Amino acid sequence: MGLSSLTVSNNRKHIVVVFISLVFILKISLISCANQESQIYTVHLGKRQHNDPKLVTDSHHDILGSLLGSKEASRESMIYSYRHGFSGFSAKLTSAQARELSENPHVVHLTRSKNMKLTTTRVSDYVGLTSTAPTGLVHDTDMGSDTIIGIVDSGIWPGSKSFNDNGLGPIPARWKGQCVSGEGFNASMCNRKVIGATYYAKGIARKYKGAFNAAERDEAMSPLDKIGHGTHCASTAAGSFVQNANFLGLGQGTARGSAPRARVAAYKVCWNNEECFTPDILKAMDHAMRDGVDVLSLSLGSEIPLDFEVDRSDFAIAAFHAVMKGITVVCAGGNDGPETQTISNVAPWIITVAATTMDREFFTPITLGNNVTVLGQEGLYIGEEVGFTDLIYFDDLTKADFEAGKAKGKILFTFLTDRFTDQMAEFAKSKGVVGIIIATKPIDLIEPGTAGIASARVDYEIGMDILLYLQTAKFPKAKISPTKTFVGRPSATKVARFSSRGPNSISPAILKPDIAAPGVGILAAVPTGAGYEFMSGTSMATPVVTGIVALLKQKRPDWSPAAIRSALVTTAFQTDPSGEPIAAEGSPRKIADPFDYGGGLVNPGKVADPGLVYDMGHDEYVHYLFYTCPSPTPSMLDVNLPSITIPYLSQEITITRTVTNVGPVGSVYKAVIEPPLGINLQVSPKTLEFGPNTKKITFTVKVSTTHRVNTDYHFGSLTWTDNGVHNVRIPLSVRTRVLNFKI
Repeated sequence: MGLSSLTVSNNRKHIVVVFISLVFILKISLISCANQESQIYTVHLGKRQHNDPKLVTDSHHDILGSLLGSKEASRESMIYSYRHGFSGFSAKLTSAQARELSENPHVVHLTRSKNMKLTTTRVSDYVGLTSTAPTGLVHDTDMGSDTIIGIVDSGIWPGSKSFNDNGLGPIPARWKGQCVSGEGFNASMCNRKVIGATYYAKGIARKYKGAFNAAERDEAMSPLDKIGHGTHCASTAAGSFVQNANFLGLGQGTARGSAPRARVAAYKVCWNNEECFTPDILKAMDHAMRDGVDVLSLSLGSEIPLDFEVDRSDFAIAAFHAVMKGITVVCAGGNDGPETQTISNVAPWIITVAATTMDREFFTPITLGNNVTVLGQEGLYIGEEVGFTDLIYFDDLTKADFEAGKAKGKILFTFLTDRFTDQMAEFAKSKGVVGIIIATKPIDLIEPGTAGIASARVDYEIGMDILLYLQTAKFPKAKISPTKTFVGRPSATKVARFSSRGPNSISPAILKPDIAAPGVGILAAVPTGAGYEFMSGTSMATPVVTGIVALLKQKRPDWSPAAIRSALVTTAFQTDPSGEPIAAEGSPRKIADPFDYGGGLVNPGKVADPGLVYDMGHDEYVHYLFYTCPSPTPSMLDVNLPSITIPYLSQEITITRTVTNVGPVGSVYKAVIEPPLGINLQVSPKTLEFGPNTKKITFTVKVSTTHRVNTDYHFGSLTWTDNGVHNVRIPLSVRTRVLNFKI
């Protein structure tokens, strides 16, 4: 999603990042596939030259037909024509044909298509989205009833109670989308809640040369969700109120989405092997731009390590076009943490979401024979209590000797470095084991326990306590009780271990992720079974933010996607609702920093009134993000983001930002600086005075280092405050590099 280079001059360091955007002039120069077997490519032609979609498609066939020799050949080769949000097409070509097509003067960008991957009852209350309060974002926006959320995912299960349309008014008049019938799905299943449902499989079908068999994959060629991922995300973002939602008695309460009256448009692009092909994703986004969605939610991500072209990927380009049309695009940061430089969806126009825990946990009580009770975490045991019985230890469950009835009727304890599998449980059960306690490293996933046998998981520290008891007790015993729900403050909020981390590996001056939201143990709708299940991932955190964005869009319809992102970042929590610092799971655990959670934990109680915003519009994106920049070349450090990230500081530099007043007309703000360790900061001016004719003010930040050696990143913040009514905080991340070098 970006190409960057760093140059160092006598005056300052410039970071020049190449971004491909609306009026793309960049042409592909590297297509290195040697064989002539056809593959699927996406061709971007920039802005639409016609308002008539048919004329746009005709122009696509003219271009492709001139390459292939006829329009008939073009129709055979072309998979999709993108003609609503932007101009382009996907087609099956040989590498030689792709190389020749890239030389066409109308073609601005060409890439080979790739796969992307799929990355509740308590969440809304936890982040402060109270539906019963007489004021607040939920109340002030009628719970988002006039906003339309586009969910690009695995489809939707319209029969869920979370998609009832009770009390909803007419569908917004601007809606231009449709409901498409197919296998197991009738267009009449849409209502005033699920107002659109379509599916896209031409790309993946052509990828498999027509051999994509939905039935063999337990799939339906329709918008119907057979995986559950899309349904779960849609209900998390915009699910209606459902009382007594639970998973087998756990997490019971009233389920609702962040924007419980918002409308849902489902675009199915992912299938039962969790395969989401970019031509299908692009066509869904193209239609969403035509249909009238306000927010696009994509819980999808790229494989790590990121491709060097990731900032100019098909998906990033389509997202840019959506943002330029005023549609906010919210994406998952990925589940490849806790290692650094694993964050996905790093384009600066995308809101990228990290995942945290919240104040609801599920513990499985384990009582030892000495009446000490420890709490198993992460695994769910739904069943009868296993009373006190003999506790035995195996050092290797995979090689355990279960012969001679040694384990029959007993609880087994073991250490595992890998995941505990159903196969292990079934084998132990077949030997008469009645319960298993596993000591393993935390994974921050809430998973159903193994069927038919009591099981509980603990971390290594508790595991050593259990082992000590085993070694010292004459007749060690234990009992395992069913999992219980604990709500309140059993533990502090933390960034989930799996949540992908920064810094941005493609464009290190752009902070990613942007914001964090709960994404562990999220209870939301699924197609079958109990109707509601727990899922974890940045996929689950993303629709939490999406729903909040939808509410904000209804409250502030004139705000740009950049202003919305700024409001999210500058008002975020750095402590959880109990006042504890947010931690970041990893090895070791630490206090979270901007590379873990961006601005912090989303704070919907403040986003509609941030005071100031760091805004960006078309002109700013053109100026800062096009590689054909005017001379002198602007620094990437001056992109008007609600953060400052300096990856290579060797000498004093000056950074520029512009803020727009969205609060009271006569507001006066003063700067409050928390400098990163060893970094000197000077803000000018130190006071911002707004008035009827002064809505925007530009300020500078002079940055220098006192370090004499290369350092890791150090973190701080810059806050503009009007005596505490508004505290407009942006994170600072600075790394000193004393050597003069290029990247």
